[in-house]
Amino acid sequence: MLFKNILKSIHFPKVTTPSLTGSEGFNGLTECQAVLSDRSRNPLLRTGLVRGGSVLLLILALTSCSSDSEDYDPYYDWQSRNAAWYEQIADSARTAIAQARSEYGSEWEQHCDWRMIKSLMISPSVQKGSTTDSVCVHIMKRGTGDFSPTFSDSIRISFRGWLMPTRNEFGVMEELTFTQTYYGDYSPATAAPQLAAVGAFTEGFSTVLQYMVEGDDWMVYIPQQLFYGSTDQDAIPAYSTARFRIQLLAIYPSGTTVPEWK
Repeated sequence: MLFKNILKSIHFPKVTTPSLTGSEGFNGLTECQAVLSDRSRNPLLRTGLVRGGSVLLLILALTSCSSDSEDYDPYYDWQSRNAAWYEQIADSARTAIAQARSEYGSEWEQHCDWRMIKSLMISPSVQKGSTTDSVCVHIMKRGTGDFSPTFSDSIRISFRGWLMPTRNEFGVMEELTFTQTYYGDYSPATAAPQLAAVGAFTEGFSTVLQYMVEGDDWMVYIPQQLFYGSTDQDAIPAYSTARFRIQLLAIYPSGTTVPEWK
């Protein structure tokens, strides 16, 4: 019965493509799969001459999988891993910006989709001049608006937020979605935006909003120092770097009437 239960508990995941957000590649095979696949290449096991040994090998492999799952911790060394991931993103942004500046001079912003935006509210925990005093932005779509909101304005936005890419217990890379204003793929026709004050968000999120214009669609990377820092927040562990996809739909200056959404 134990052997049957072990078999039922094992799920071999499909090999997936690694995330494009700076994660290293992987082959998608668990240790259990590698061990079991060896049986087809071993002539002794194919001929059944060591069937007893093959059964033992199978049980050991399955037991190893079960043990690995029990010991699995997706948040091990979380603070340093998140810091390293953000530094990797920031390095990509700096490189792209430097190349655009070198090639296009003062018109570099028209030819580069990366930005590094310094926080407008430097926290005491952030050392000025360090990488973590800025938010990294990758522009997915440029809006047509002609002004940005201020800290006291209200806005309508759609967004989705993820934690850094992390391997699950089967070795497959995945990202945890911890917040979203819509489900499935984003569509302006079906995703009702959220009405909020610019200053109602975290330091990094609020800073980014004050550089966006109506119609902008940005992928935003916020370091832990400009997010929740050393504080746990619901499904967000302390020291988390966050990735957001943000669409800014409307801006309502402070003191004006906010109309119903169309």
